[in-house]
Amino acid sequence: MAQPAQTAVRVERLSKRYRIGPQRARYRTLREAIMDGLSAALQRLRAGGAQAQQTIWALRDVSLDIASGDVVGIVGPNAAGKTTLLKVLSRITEPTEGRVEVRGRVGSLLEVGTGFHPELTGRENIHLNGAILGMTRHEVRARFDEIVDFAEMGQFIDTPIKRYSAGMGMRLAFAVAAHLQADILAVDEVLAVGDMAFRKKCLGKMQDVSRHGRTVLLVSHDMNAIRRLCRTGVWLERGRLRAVGEARDVVRQYEESVAAGNGPTGGRAERTDRPASPKCFEWVSLTGADGRPAASVGFGDRITLTAAMGGRTVHGTHFVEWFLNERAHGHRVAWGGTHALPTGDVAGDSKHIAFVIGPLALAEGQYSFSLAMGVAGVADLDFWPEAISFEVASCDPNRTGYSYTARYAPTFIPYEVRAA
Repeated sequence: MAQPAQTAVRVERLSKRYRIGPQRARYRTLREAIMDGLSAALQRLRAGGAQAQQTIWALRDVSLDIASGDVVGIVGPNAAGKTTLLKVLSRITEPTEGRVEVRGRVGSLLEVGTGFHPELTGRENIHLNGAILGMTRHEVRARFDEIVDFAEMGQFIDTPIKRYSAGMGMRLAFAVAAHLQADILAVDEVLAVGDMAFRKKCLGKMQDVSRHGRTVLLVSHDMNAIRRLCRTGVWLERGRLRAVGEARDVVRQYEESVAAGNGPTGGRAERTDRPASPKCFEWVSLTGADGRPAASVGFGDRITLTAAMGGRTVHGTHFVEWFLNERAHGHRVAWGGTHALPTGDVAGDSKHIAFVIGPLALAEGQYSFSLAMGVAGVADLDFWPEAISFEVASCDPNRTGYSYTARYAPTFIPYEVRAA
């Protein structure tokens, strides 16, 4: 019978409050201090607690258990409390309320330059970080060459850190955090500073770290990296815990929430911001091969994009185009359209156009369709950005264990136009 995993991190009702607003004046006379104190007390009595408006809760009542050896992806919008949580776990800041238990040494990479002294060389900073983690000089020396080789910094290792670029500093910082023997590795979104090849190298190293029983905490806005690397997902929003569970499930919930805020996912979307144009889009729908709303599809599926247009055509003919974008980074991956739509409609009439698109050769993630309408060489009638979105949830059609990853390069997706 398998033994239950030991808990590496236990968070109980954790809250962290920060003071906001202007700081107090640095130098004041005794008379000013007395008068300011009396005035502040009087204002508090009159406002009945207005001073609470000068603080903000970055974390509020968060409880969480993280198993030893787990790889945890922490997701959420900006100002959700993700970095604050890592700072508390790394003992960089103290909690306002609640209790945190961390078993083992924590190596953290929260921002470029954290824990580095700019006047010291790369070599000296490696030894400094090792000492901060409680390692002996012999332990640091035993891993020194691995750190330098991984960071590819041999030529600059005896150069002061202040002369490094942001990318160079990040390389060395990650190499130090990953190779020095911390039991828990906490990594914030600093990997965005590095180039594509080094980011891939870092993700591979974090996988290797987890295989050796060390715990990894990763904050990232790259949902595909969270899916590939993490086993557990944690979703924070406005300082509160929204969801904890299997990483893919938590990421899906988070992306659906984001999509709901920026436009419907699958089904039908009504146009609420119609432009002052004689012809414009009124609504759009997205359905699967079974005719049901296509909120989530798989690799190789076909979908039908239907658009309704209202108003009148003031020119002879007009065209409709669709643009398929990957939402995480805004990359356009496919395009299609028609330049020969029926005309003769009058004001108030509605015309429909349907595109049957697929098979979809897309990687996992969130995608959206934008729509455009115009008269070739004459006028642009309407553009509806991110009109409707959907998720590709599976991209391993042959069940090989390897996911389809082509994403950013524009590609051709077959489609045909049908009368709706």
